[in-house]
Amino acid sequence: MNESLPPIYFYIPKSQWPVGKMPEVPQEYWQWMSSWGSRYGRGKYDWTLQTYLYLKADGLPCQLIDFMPDEGIVLSHRDFLSDNLQPLPKLLVVCIKVDREPHPYAQLQVVQNDRDPLFSRSPFLWQCHPLKFWLQPGLIPRDASRGEIFENAAFFGVLDSLAPELQAPSWGEKLGVLGLDWQVVGCDRWHDYSKVDVIVAVRSFEGELTFDSKPPSKLINAWHAGIPAVLGRESAYRRERKSELDYIEVASPEEAIAAVEMLRGDRNLRAATIENGRIRAQETANSQIISQWRNFLTNVAVPAYYRWCTASIWQQQIFLARRHLIMKANRLQSRLNQFISKK
Repeated sequence: MNESLPPIYFYIPKSQWPVGKMPEVPQEYWQWMSSWGSRYGRGKYDWTLQTYLYLKADGLPCQLIDFMPDEGIVLSHRDFLSDNLQPLPKLLVVCIKVDREPHPYAQLQVVQNDRDPLFSRSPFLWQCHPLKFWLQPGLIPRDASRGEIFENAAFFGVLDSLAPELQAPSWGEKLGVLGLDWQVVGCDRWHDYSKVDVIVAVRSFEGELTFDSKPPSKLINAWHAGIPAVLGRESAYRRERKSELDYIEVASPEEAIAAVEMLRGDRNLRAATIENGRIRAQETANSQIISQWRNFLTNVAVPAYYRWCTASIWQQQIFLARRHLIMKANRLQSRLNQFISKK
């Protein structure tokens, strides 16, 4: 390990250790991941294993381990961290919380949206730090030889996260009237945008839901893929937005159809959107995310580690006791809510 840094580990428990031939560099990650048959459960590896591979390839001294060490900085996805895990006197735990509940005892929490509810819920108890998610591994951009063809619309994501109105047969029928084919892309092809001309991704048309724990990944992937995006009213998208060319926001199925129809009928708009996306892609490359992680580790995690190590046993015990009380209160509230909902 580098003498200027404490030991830095990425932790995956032995019971969930990656199967098959372990990827050794980021470029091998998609091939390894695409061998899986299901989407569910991948996110914890995307955030833990993939982050380790990128930072290791960039020269950061770090290790991937299957046990919890006695000292150092440990980074891991929330799904890999048991609720009972408590940091030892020389151990800093960084929970990659993303869209989960925070780990009760981790000193630092990584979120993927700076509007995450955890910021406002307990700002003095939870140290949250927003970091962007990696670009879709193995991404294949739209085939440039398609030229001005505009006939394929798609959704890249888990079907359950698509608005019910866009899952209904009537949605595909409406697009068919416009001369477009609609498809929900399977997880084994989430990297392949080669024959796609526009993405449509809306989680919900109801109320004012802005999904503040979700990332802007679908938008960023669209920029890198060279295609326009029609998206819902999510805070992560709005946070990235610099101009109307970044994406088209819609609040109803009717607005979504109108947006697709406008793109179909205006070649200049499509060209301007794609060129704008090319520029925005340069700002959201994985090299930028590597820099964010390095900055987080150097300027946040390492100082926090030394503060924790130099704190008295009494101070550390107070920290853990407060977190324990919060966990018990949250569990009690959850049971109460379940009891009320059954009445």
